Amino acid sequence: MKLVIAIVQPNRLEAVKEALTEVEVFRLTVMDCQGFGRQKGQTEAYRGHEFTVNLLRKVQLQIAVNDEFVEPTVEAVIKGARSSEKGEIGDGKIFVVPMDDCIRIRTGERGSEAI
Repeated sequence: MKLVIAIVQPNRLEAVKEALTEVEVFRLTVMDCQGFGRQKGQTEAYRGHEFTVNLLRKVQLQIAVNDEFVEPTVEAVIKGARSSEKGEIGDGKIFVVPMDDCIRIRTGERGSEAI
């Protein structure tokens, strides 16, 4: 079992969800978050004064999958999150983390059956 954590641009969320549906991944958690990487923020003006906003709005997806779904999930996120054919700075990141256990609270099922 793995936990796929994807951080993407908010405007690409619907495209990512559609791509995940195509590979039959239907369960995910979505959280609003802020951060920056190579984008390093942006300069804005307020009442004539310029200031740098270095935390940009992003969306974090957490997707718990069994091992055979890891690559299709990663490929679907890449497909949906890229802003152009080759991609651009700020399109996001994907982290794949081992997951020791998963427990369905309702039934008490554990492991891959609980996902």
